[in-house]
Amino acid sequence: MNLMPSKLADTFASFTTRDKDNMVAPQLLKARVRRVDVSHKPLIMGILNINDDSFSSDGKIDTDWALSRAVEMVAEGADIIDVGGESARTNREAISGKEELRRIRPFLEKFTMAMDAASPRDSGQLFPPLLSLNTWRPEVVEGALNPGFDILNDMSALPDDTNARLCSQIGAALLIMHSRGEPKVRHTHVTYPDILSELIGFFREKTTMAMRAGLPRESLIIDPGIDFAKQVEDNLLIFRELKKIVAIGFPVLLPVSRKSVIGRVLGIEKPADRDAGTVACIVAGCLRGASLFRVHNIPAAWSAIRSVEALR
Repeated sequence: MNLMPSKLADTFASFTTRDKDNMVAPQLLKARVRRVDVSHKPLIMGILNINDDSFSSDGKIDTDWALSRAVEMVAEGADIIDVGGESARTNREAISGKEELRRIRPFLEKFTMAMDAASPRDSGQLFPPLLSLNTWRPEVVEGALNPGFDILNDMSALPDDTNARLCSQIGAALLIMHSRGEPKVRHTHVTYPDILSELIGFFREKTTMAMRAGLPRESLIIDPGIDFAKQVEDNLLIFRELKKIVAIGFPVLLPVSRKSVIGRVLGIEKPADRDAGTVACIVAGCLRGASLFRVHNIPAAWSAIRSVEALR
């Protein structure tokens, strides 16, 4: 594990998510020209699959359908649209970078115009929504720089700084997910002596790499990678001890939607039937400091988050 430069180490040591009056201190997310306060209300990242092999069976390879669905997602309460051309499923063959770009680039080019027809669900929603690109291949990121995106949702575990440097070219935020090994390869055999120490060390190393590549601290988001190269007990411990991940000092995305760990706990095989468990995880995540939730069922997530905020 690389040691951090002293200046960055001091930043980590001094950072706190609470101010002296025990109120939530502002935490800003910089995504291109926008700065979003993620301190008070978690953001909903809606999943939009322009592929036909999503584990939740909710995607199509159809640009017009995807644009229409994005407008619907905003009406349902989405703050961020996370678009991907390839499923992360490890029991499906990987597609080429060329094919991935063929699926998503028309959507990216027409997204801003499509949002002219969209309307937010309420005044507390982020509008226009941020556009998140879900990919891990540098050639796809480079091919998407023009027309561009606000956030790169990178599931590669950042093996080098290539994607960070590409994000810095347009000022996009970078979402760093924890995993082990190459994407699209099953890593169910991976175990950790201490999953929390693993995550903390990983994120300190990778966020340092990204900042050295030119990204400002406020353009980074971290994702513990639920179900990626982890056992059921690892995933459950991450949920229970999420505050320790939040304390690293970056906005935390909790990708809880319909995950296998929910299916294992509840004995539910079909992903689309796991929404009640997903809502429970969203509530737990809100109470433990998560800033973003990546979900399939946007109305359920919206209701859960608004309910928690009202009860606070």
